[in-house]
Amino acid sequence: MNKQHPYRLAYSPCPNDTFIFKAVARQLIDLQGFRFNIVLEDVETLNQQAKKGVHDITKLSFAAFGRLTDSYALLRTGSALGLGCGPLLVSLPGRSLEDNKHSVIAVPGMETTACLLFRFYMDDLFPGKTVTLLPMPFDGIMPAVVEKQADFGVVIHEGRFVYPSLGLEMKADLGEWWEKKTALPIPLGCIAVKRGLDTALACDIQELIGQSIDHAFLHPGLAHDYIQTHAQELDENVIQQHIRLYVNEFSRDIGRAGEVAILTFFEKGRAAGLLPKIRHPLFAC
Repeated sequence: MNKQHPYRLAYSPCPNDTFIFKAVARQLIDLQGFRFNIVLEDVETLNQQAKKGVHDITKLSFAAFGRLTDSYALLRTGSALGLGCGPLLVSLPGRSLEDNKHSVIAVPGMETTACLLFRFYMDDLFPGKTVTLLPMPFDGIMPAVVEKQADFGVVIHEGRFVYPSLGLEMKADLGEWWEKKTALPIPLGCIAVKRGLDTALACDIQELIGQSIDHAFLHPGLAHDYIQTHAQELDENVIQQHIRLYVNEFSRDIGRAGEVAILTFFEKGRAAGLLPKIRHPLFAC
């Protein structure tokens, strides 16, 4: 086990991730001898990079992780799960998925949980209806809908707080639909480590992330500029709403309810032919 090896740690610039990792990034806590090369990228970019094993420790959409369980294992800290925090389907006023016309749906990447959840939703409520999925960076979705490049958009992150200001309407809360179907939290994003990583080292990293979360809650104002610097939406109220919604008890520890939610999500994906069977233990430790 070599903590001095510089491990590649990757997460998104979204406020929930920068809040979770700011104590690590700014070395506000004892890193226990670890050295990290930190990379911030959009989650879908991280999903694609994980296919090539680019990062040792990485944020992933749960949908992407479900396709990468041969090469990555899940940590119990740092995840985004919860109730009332799922993706939203939005459009300009007067649009409806019940219309007979073919619809173009802007999604934040084909490997994202939001995209997979939308496909579950369509299969449940609109079986047989065909749509065209148009993948793009998450911050381009609402503009694409406003500019009529897409009929609907699946918005994530801070998009759920600002879509009304762009004249858009919510057509469905995909997280609420999931909760009604399963009575479980929606698994959005996770932190995963390469399966080749020493188990004891993976557990130490998991504990370190937990300490970083604890520090962030104890000292929310400390290194807040780190969060502001990377936030797509710079409005302070939106940043705080984002953190309150996506950093919760499941972020500190996935817990039993989180485990059941993740397994249920993966089972639905397998049943729909969208995710492979998991052949290894889900968690790194």
